[in-house]
Amino acid sequence: MRRAKPTTTTMTISAIPKQDVPARLAALPGMPIGELKAEWRRLFGTEPPPYNRRFLESRLAYRTQELAYGGLKPETLARLEALGEQFDGRSITLRRIRHDQRPIAGTRLIREYQGVEHVVTVTRDGYSYQGRPYQSLSAIARAITGTRWNGWVFFGLRKPGS
Repeated sequence: MRRAKPTTTTMTISAIPKQDVPARLAALPGMPIGELKAEWRRLFGTEPPPYNRRFLESRLAYRTQELAYGGLKPETLARLEALGEQFDGRSITLRRIRHDQRPIAGTRLIREYQGVEHVVTVTRDGYSYQGRPYQSLSAIARAITGTRWNGWVFFGLRKPGS
């Protein structure tokens, strides 16, 4: 997951009363996207990332519970870090690619092209489209369009020229 960049203002995020958690979690699916982004700013103190609604809802639900009940124990964080190092072989390049760019495994990317909806699933090792594995979104975009595309641009994950 790409971490949102902190805003220039320093703010203190207060704890959430435990009795408020169920109502806050139940309200998330019904909130307009603008309110979800405003809630992100309140709970994280950063600008929301450019991900889909489901991502924002799940992270806001976690953050709400974290502020009410406390976060992970230091031992758990250390264990997760050790597992992450095992997973990417201590390669900082792989970790940065996975952390900063790739959507989370299981994410579904949906793109309508020439009246047909195309669904790509992010997997641990790449992507899956129409039951076939692919290493890149660009290869999938080419299979769909028959022309060369930047896959990140085609699926709306990056603006052209960025």
